[in-house]
Amino acid sequence: MKGENQTFASEFTLVGFYDFPPLIVPLFLALLMIYFLVLVENLLIMVIVHSNTQLHTPMYFFLTNLAFLDISYTTMIFPNMLAHFFLEVTHISLSGCFLQMFLFSTMVSTEFFLLTAMAYDRYVAICKPLRYVTTMNDVVCMKLAGVCWLLSFINPIPHITLTSRLSFCGSHTINHFFCDVAAVMKLSCSSTSAVELAIYVMGTLVALTLFALTITSYINIISTILKNRSTEGRHKAFSTCASHLTVLILFYGVICSTHMRPASTASIKYNKVYSLLYVTIPPLCNPIIYCLKNREFKNTLRMTKNKK
Repeated sequence: MKGENQTFASEFTLVGFYDFPPLIVPLFLALLMIYFLVLVENLLIMVIVHSNTQLHTPMYFFLTNLAFLDISYTTMIFPNMLAHFFLEVTHISLSGCFLQMFLFSTMVSTEFFLLTAMAYDRYVAICKPLRYVTTMNDVVCMKLAGVCWLLSFINPIPHITLTSRLSFCGSHTINHFFCDVAAVMKLSCSSTSAVELAIYVMGTLVALTLFALTITSYINIISTILKNRSTEGRHKAFSTCASHLTVLILFYGVICSTHMRPASTASIKYNKVYSLLYVTIPPLCNPIIYCLKNREFKNTLRMTKNKK
């Protein structure tokens, strides 16, 4: 019988980074500093945008959504990950593991959707400037953000549901610092082909659709800018979308470097190292790119300091 002498999982064990002994202390200190900076940077953006009416624009509305998203998914991962450095292993219940998988997949999807919505905002601002105020009004922005979050919650449901139906009757030890879908599937003693198909179909459908919409927006943006005969007008138009374009390149670059590696390099041990890329780099760099390099934000911040 297939089920004989098998213990089915009621909880999983997370290994964390204990298979990299020389890096334990420096990695802990580095990740602790990164988490602190992520919280400070993104909270600062939310507070400054909320308290300054000059920044109550669609771009900064979506930026506060992005800041909230970055705080949410780093807080979902980092506290437990940092705890791994004090405990050789940590345990997580079966339901807790699947909840973490679902929320993390949702957060990654939300970033795709929000960045696409922000690309559309830049398209309207540059290509349809006379209609910008009416097209991107408060109601439209809230609806766009709501759709982004709603679709992101729906997107991972198929593959997380299928993963939850797998049988885990062998090792219960996940060689990762959180419940990553790929790492959990490797522990299953049943076929994972349906889960892999769902991930591939939904991931490809969502990612390629949103990427195509973003590229289309920027083709129109660049075409409109190049038609502008004024050098100053071109520079101003490019500067309004430079930050968003930089964030897009960073995010898609991190995703591609993480998920499009040759199979020979995709070992279980090093998958979690690559996972650190999209857990740390986007939430850490987004505020710097958007705000510290943004003249409008810096001018508003300077005016706030002068008033005090």
